Amino acid sequence: MEDTKSLYMMTLGCPKNRVDSEVMLGTLRTRGYSLVQDPAAAQVIVVNTCAFIGPAKQESVDSILEMAELKKTGACKTLVVTGCLSQRYGQDLSLEMPEVDHFLGTSAYAQIGDLLAAEASPRQVIPDPDYIHNAQTPRINSMPKYTAYLKISEGCDNACAFCIIPTLRGGQRSRTVEDIMAEARNLADSGVQELNLVAQDLTAYGHDLPGKPKLHELLRELVKVDVKWIRLHYAYPRVFPDELIDVIASEPKIAKYLDMPVQHASDKLLLSMKRGRNSKFLKELLTKLRERVPSLVMRTSLIVGLPGETEEDFELLKEFVKEQRFQRLGVFQYSDEEGTSAFDLPNKVPAKTIERRWREVMAIQKRINREQNKKLVGQKLTVLVEGPSEESEHLLVGRHEGQAPEIDGQVYINDGLAYPGEFVTVEVTEAHDYDLIARVVERPDPKQRTHTPREALPAPVPMKSLKRPAEPRPE
Repeated sequence: MEDTKSLYMMTLGCPKNRVDSEVMLGTLRTRGYSLVQDPAAAQVIVVNTCAFIGPAKQESVDSILEMAELKKTGACKTLVVTGCLSQRYGQDLSLEMPEVDHFLGTSAYAQIGDLLAAEASPRQVIPDPDYIHNAQTPRINSMPKYTAYLKISEGCDNACAFCIIPTLRGGQRSRTVEDIMAEARNLADSGVQELNLVAQDLTAYGHDLPGKPKLHELLRELVKVDVKWIRLHYAYPRVFPDELIDVIASEPKIAKYLDMPVQHASDKLLLSMKRGRNSKFLKELLTKLRERVPSLVMRTSLIVGLPGETEEDFELLKEFVKEQRFQRLGVFQYSDEEGTSAFDLPNKVPAKTIERRWREVMAIQKRINREQNKKLVGQKLTVLVEGPSEESEHLLVGRHEGQAPEIDGQVYINDGLAYPGEFVTVEVTEAHDYDLIARVVERPDPKQRTHTPREALPAPVPMKSLKRPAEPRPE
């Protein structure tokens, strides 16, 4: 391999996959690779794939083929495919895509440096999923300096009927509290002010570790780290103890934001999905959360079109959405995936019906979004400034505590100045279906800035997200 080793990384899928890419970036940096933003200029291209649902698989295949063309027209000498698609279809892909040099599974990505350095490397490295990185593993945060994802566990012990993740990612593997704390402190020392906790099942954290530490115990330690916000994603609702609600309510650093996928409201469908709880439990839990954390912003995910879903089931779901009035909601159209128990269920729902049901729920949620945002006009909010707005009529863009990176709406600032990474107080002046318009009314002391005026943000690593749906947007 030549002395100058240029690398382009494309990541598809969820934030958990992004963390895997960041570990690969860190590993390859220690081997002398430099990241480039133009894939045509890269000698090595890595495509970290998603295979959660049909559209994600197609996106991954299309991206691989697009990057493979650069072996003809660009500088690319080595094309590596990693992640869930390799794990799921490695043997088939190796036969169908001779232009790909290596396929790495979901537990092999940390081996990428050794693989590329070896003169004779195996073309496929797809072991059973059993790996998770630790605080000592090299990693490059691909997000802006002030925010980062923190993966606290890998894999999943649930057996949801529609989900292939346990097959692709293996069983639950939690990191110790000490190891998570060490990485959190490293991220804070690098300037991170927002830690976004991710896992396949956040609320199952620790059950596989000696002593069985709980998520709320981890959070009590994490709030000691010098950050502003700690945000919770993928909080599976099967087990949600009062102690966890207490820590969310009482700790100022825990963002009053909870990403908790409920998937459906029909007991028949919840049973078919193997979710382990019925609609009564879900409604009571949501009520308890809102009573004890009044300012809580709730995000959830739903699935329409699971085999056996009738119009009656769908009406129950629509009424549930109207009743619960989630601030953030995404909907998956059911994807029939081989290897899941739902694949063998009878009474498949036609694709046109699934799409029609998806559109109906999206329309309901759009009205809810608009109504809720209008109530924020005139209120003052703390906003994390992300940088200049790409919208010409606005100066800056940022997010308030109830807006997670990448998937939720944003706050556009058209009056006042601030630097990326600053937390400022704004007054909301205008509301749209998903975004807010505001003006700055208070800025922090200059000593509290996480970026100096001349400090440039790192160029983002190209990332796409398919695994969890963002808020509904107009066609």
